[in-house]
Amino acid sequence: MKANELKKGMVIRVDGQIVYVKQVFVQTASSRSGNTLYKTKGQNIVTRLKVERSFKGDEVVDVVDFSRRAVQLLFRDADGCTFMDNESYEQFTLPESLVEDELNYIADGLEGMHALMVDDAVVGIELPPTVALTITDCAPGIKGASASARTKPATLNTGLVVQVPEYMEPGEVIKVNTETGEYMSRA
Repeated sequence: MKANELKKGMVIRVDGQIVYVKQVFVQTASSRSGNTLYKTKGQNIVTRLKVERSFKGDEVVDVVDFSRRAVQLLFRDADGCTFMDNESYEQFTLPESLVEDELNYIADGLEGMHALMVDDAVVGIELPPTVALTITDCAPGIKGASASARTKPATLNTGLVVQVPEYMEPGEVIKVNTETGEYMSRA
């Protein structure tokens, strides 16, 4: 596969390491003869270290076969986060360091979450594109503020802090984009 086909959520082999791609940035060349670069940020699935690598658009990338399994979070404890496979009811525990970025979006009963499996080993958790979370704390809503585009910080039930419109109140359920961490709309 060529580097210009890389997407978030893929698993690739880079310099002998198996890497889960968390982000892909496209950097276009400023001159005609320059090559477009595809910068990837990911995590080594064995050592859990962050890996950053740039590829030219026509460079060949070794993609590793992997599968997705629908899962749900059962509980968090000192050992990490325990998930359950929705089909086989099999349970597995991942260290919090592996899923620390995703934990801000995982609320009780979250649907659409998948475990990424490579050679029958869980290498990461993939979130749905949006999640519905409840505002637990924010400044009081301002009447008549719906016409203005001003925002205020709001703390959600998972501990995540996002900017929301001024008229939002604690207790409201909102949709949050899991890729950007931004408020989208009321749920």
